[in-house]
Amino acid sequence: MARVCDICGKGTVTGNSVPRSGQAKKKGGVGQHIGVKTRRLFRPNLVKVKTEVDGTVKTVKVCMKCLKAGKVIKKV
Repeated sequence: MARVCDICGKGTVTGNSVPRSGQAKKKGGVGQHIGVKTRRLFRPNLVKVKTEVDGTVKTVKVCMKCLKAGKVIKKV
């Protein structure tokens, strides 16, 4: 099961988890030290929603951004 929005195509994106220690210089410290970067995943907030597609009720996976924007109308 793919973690992709059926409306906008938003999916999983990779990035870095960057641990920082120390106080920033502009806050009166001696500067921050960046630790070892670790790869991580940013996953979309997907919800299974029943909606009408071409006259039939289907279950689609939709991200919350599309749902809040009104691109999909929920059927009960």
